[in-house]
Amino acid sequence: MSGGVDSSVAAALLKEQGYEVTGVFMKNWSDSRFFKDKTMCPWVEDQEDARKAAAVLGIPFYTFNFEKEYRDRVVKYMLDGYKKGITPNPDVMCNKEIKFGIFFKKALELGADFVATGHYARRREIKNQNSKIKIHELLAGADLNKDQSYFLWTLTQKQLARTLFPIGDYAKPEVRAMAKKFGLANAEKKDSQGLCFVGEVDVFEFLKSKIKPKRGKIMTAGGKDVGEHEGVMFYTIGQRHGIGSPGGGTAYYVAGKDIKKNILYVAEGKEDKSLYKDELTVAGAHWISGVKSRMPLKCQVRIRYRQPLQEARITNYELRIKNKTIIHNSKFIIQFKEPQRAVTPGQSIVFYDDDMVLGGGTIM
Repeated sequence: MSGGVDSSVAAALLKEQGYEVTGVFMKNWSDSRFFKDKTMCPWVEDQEDARKAAAVLGIPFYTFNFEKEYRDRVVKYMLDGYKKGITPNPDVMCNKEIKFGIFFKKALELGADFVATGHYARRREIKNQNSKIKIHELLAGADLNKDQSYFLWTLTQKQLARTLFPIGDYAKPEVRAMAKKFGLANAEKKDSQGLCFVGEVDVFEFLKSKIKPKRGKIMTAGGKDVGEHEGVMFYTIGQRHGIGSPGGGTAYYVAGKDIKKNILYVAEGKEDKSLYKDELTVAGAHWISGVKSRMPLKCQVRIRYRQPLQEARITNYELRIKNKTIIHNSKFIIQFKEPQRAVTPGQSIVFYDDDMVLGGGTIM
């Protein structure tokens, strides 16, 4: 329970359905130096909101302190990624390593039959007709405006078998209405922003405190020198804010980064061709069913949260070694039907068959 309305209603629905429910708040971060609002420490307020919701529902409530694990598994992953010049996705890693990693393991060790979350996602159980083995599928949330399946592509069959998404079939307005019905004080609480279970952190200031700035050239794709940056690792493909504008008012957008030469390449205007890619390479691919789909595979993909699904074709990544062709098991080529803007290394690409999540991987 994060203190928000979604996880609070998830707990209420489970109790209403007859489950024996225990609420748990995860304390992942308490360093207030980099919060955008310096007057508060969000985790304290969130913890209290979660505690109040649990009290209204009459369920036990605990706090698990995962600060060390969060720093070791999520913050380190973030910093390592930015140092390499990519833009990591801490929400995906938080789900993989914290929520469905150490929290999931600890909950089961303490006797839980299931772990439930306030994600807008659904799961479906089917039987394989040939082997009679149950397959657990991950589906997009019914409310496509709030669907969070993009962040859950790392889930395994073992995890899905023991996971519940109580609000996955509802729209956000319905969830808020239920919160009022259950008498929850956070019924109108604003949706959380920023890092998973942390809050609104000034990521740029945080990165500058951990990674030494290194000024360098900003250049257009055509080779024109247009200014200086504070370090290519601090910028994201497609970024507009903080780049400046050339004469005439046309905006600059980050189009590429050369870490070794410390050069930031920019596009002139958001329709500049250098911002668009026809294909990408994905690594660390994970297939939720546990079985890799046959290649080539036509499906839909999204390369960022809430992006409309895009038609694409997935093919094997092949290596030529001593005249032999070796097919890589977790690396694939994704070819788009339509060129995609701001393909960002380090971010997730997630594969869909309509509303079913096939899997995903990390953009290279």
